[in-house]
Amino acid sequence: MTTQPSSDPDTVVPNCYRHPGRETYVRCQRCERPICPDCMREASVGFQCPECVAEGNRGMRQAQSVFGGRAVVTPRVTWALLVLNVLAYFAETVRTDWVLANFTMNSFAVAYDGEWWRLITGAFLHMPLGGGGWALTHIVFNMWALYAIGPELERRLGSARFLALYLLAALGGSVAVYLFGIAAVGASGAIYGMFGALFVLGRKLGYNVQGVLWLIGINAVITFVIPGISWQGHLGGLIAGSLVAAVFAFAPAKSRDAVQWGGCAAMLVVLVALVLALPPFAVQAELGIYG
Repeated sequence: MTTQPSSDPDTVVPNCYRHPGRETYVRCQRCERPICPDCMREASVGFQCPECVAEGNRGMRQAQSVFGGRAVVTPRVTWALLVLNVLAYFAETVRTDWVLANFTMNSFAVAYDGEWWRLITGAFLHMPLGGGGWALTHIVFNMWALYAIGPELERRLGSARFLALYLLAALGGSVAVYLFGIAAVGASGAIYGMFGALFVLGRKLGYNVQGVLWLIGINAVITFVIPGISWQGHLGGLIAGSLVAAVFAFAPAKSRDAVQWGGCAAMLVVLVALVLALPPFAVQAELGIYG
């Protein structure tokens, strides 16, 4: 003897509205449609479906950082930059000559060979092993500074603004090397830009910034005392990073996003224009080209 399934609608097992064929007795607390375990989103009471969660989120104001960016819990941009720098150093160690020949910030190559990518790639390279007594110290110090300062700045600015600050400071350092130097490698321009940003944002927030001034001063002395360090990259990064941070810090609240991103775009245009309009003065002097 067999039992026939009941045709009573009250005894029919409901199926997930997003996955037909998956039986479930759980319903969304908002729309009351049946949802399977893959579609359940925990709510304050019971579960909701993905569409109701998305609809609810659209009506919620996103938490923001102090200077307008989205609030940051985990500083993912800082960790990503650390990883990129370390990977670049590993590649540089494995194929030193090829990497340095093609990606070092080299003023002659930028001006006369059109190799503009060096303005950014040079900021992710460091002095290779075997390059002197400061070889390993170079990347260790820069990565320590990024690890120590990066998360704080990223949380204050938001991830996107922090990335813009870092890259524009790195570019500012490379442009200064282009104008007044021959060649350089290192994230120091970006790091000095972070120092400048820490000072500017600290002043805006009313913090005691004497420690930051000491940090900048000590590193400035090291820059000019120890031979082989690119003062151009350090100074260019410091200026660019400080200016970008000032735009972020003092943008009016009513038009904050427009002013901040407009300021970043203006900084980028100015840096590119400097390379387009001006020759590499140090290279010209080295080659005996005047006028």
